[in-house]
Parts: sequence; C-alpha cells; structure tokens
Amino acid sequence: MEIRVGQVVVHYVEYGTGRPVLVLHGAGVDHREAEACFELAFDGVAGLRRIYPDLPGMGRTVAPGTLRSADDVLDTLLDFADEVTGGSAHLLVGHSAGAYYAQAMAARRPAQVAGLALVCPLLSELRDVPEHRVVAGSGEIGDDVFRSYFVIQTPEMLERYERYVAPAAALVDHAALERIGERWTLTPDHAPAYAGPTVVVAGRLDSTVGYAAATDLVDHYPHASLAVADDAGHALPHEQPELLRALLTDWLARVERSS
Repeated sequence: MEIRVGQVVVHYVEYGTGRPVLVLHGAGVDHREAEACFELAFDGVAGLRRIYPDLPGMGRTVAPGTLRSADDVLDTLLDFADEVTGGSAHLLVGHSAGAYYAQAMAARRPAQVAGLALVCPLLSELRDVPEHRVVAGSGEIGDDVFRSYFVIQTPEMLERYERYVAPAAALVDHAALERIGERWTLTPDHAPAYAGPTVVVAGRLDSTVGYAAATDLVDHYPHASLAVADDAGHALPHEQPELLRALLTDWLARVERSS
C-alpha cells in the first residue's frame, strides 16, 4: 500500500482491524524486519491494526531531495500517522532509529498517542556502549553484518537475518541516508515528557546503542516500565521474542487500563 504525504510517497503494509499500532523499523532495513518481529509479539491479540511503513530512503519509500534532516523525516512520519489513523489515538512502537522518531512523535502529539514502546532505542546521547560479544554459536557463520548485529549466532538467527534483514540492504538509498544523517539530531521542542503508558526494552549486550542511556528513560517518562535483557544485543526483537511478547502484552494491558 502507498500513501502520499507532502512530497513523499510512503509504502507500508498493515494487518488486522481496530486501534492503530504504528511500528517503525530501524536504519538500514525496511518494514520487513519490524513486521517479522512484532507480528510474533502481537500474535493472537485482537483489536489491533498493525501498520508497518518503510521509512524514507529505505524499502520502497523514496526520500526526495527535499528531505535533508531528521526533522524533515519526523514531519513526514507525523503526517503519515495523521493520514493512516485519521487523527485517532494510536500506539507507537519503534526499534532503534524508529524508536528515536517515535519518542519525538509522542512528544509532539501526546494526545494522539495512546502508548509508546521503545525497543533498543537510538538516543541523541549514548554512553557506556559495550563491545560486541557473541554468547551463542561459533561466531563463524553468516556475513560481517550478521556477525556484528546478532549476539546469538545460531542457524535459526542466521535464517531470520537472511530472510528479513539482508534483503533490505539492496533497497537502501545510501546517498539519501547520508544527506539526512548530516542533520540527524532532532530539534528539541522542550515539550513535557510523554505521560502515557510506556515500555523501554534494551539489550545488555547491545553494541550499537548500548543499554545505559536507555535506562535513563525510566526517569524521563512518568509511566514507564524498563527491561534490560541479558543475552540480547541490538537484534533483541529476533533474539528474545518471548520476552518481547511478554513485555508488550503487559504494556497493552496498561494501555487498556488507561483508556
């Protein structure tokens, strides 16, 4: 499916009916990774319309030259959310860079966000990022990207990588991401912290964004649950699917209680 927002035609897929859930993937991939991980987490949950867009410059969403900063991408995502939800209250889920944008979207439009889930969130200030360490497998299968992304390097994880992650690499517009990346820090809007039900999930072995900065978010968001998963890296949604499902199930229950 496609929808035009401003000068950007956003490609997305969706499943189910009910309350919209906007799920944002990370950098260098497309909707297929988020879809593969979060559809497992939401399996069997009724009343959710799960929406997975390709972010600009990735997948089948072209990033025109007018997109020159993270602020431009944020504006596109806010407009996309308005279009696909009709302005109704929706849930926001983000992994990595997707979580970076999800935080800003919740801050800008808190009345329209019923709940916020941040998984391995990219933050403007990171600290104490650990070195990459393999905890399962020989460390000798897959390509360099797989070996630097996953800390659980089993044939099962390699199959997921080759099916849901690697194919997106060929679709990435590297020039566009480099252009946007030159101004990747979002302009602070000094809005109050998002006060809705929030969950923050981090991997103790995440060598991309770490987990230390993510723990600070529990003090930033007044209604946040925090989990730091052992034996999980930046690919936590692949490596710890049952834990992610349990955490999101608890989050959804809190959303319902607050509605």
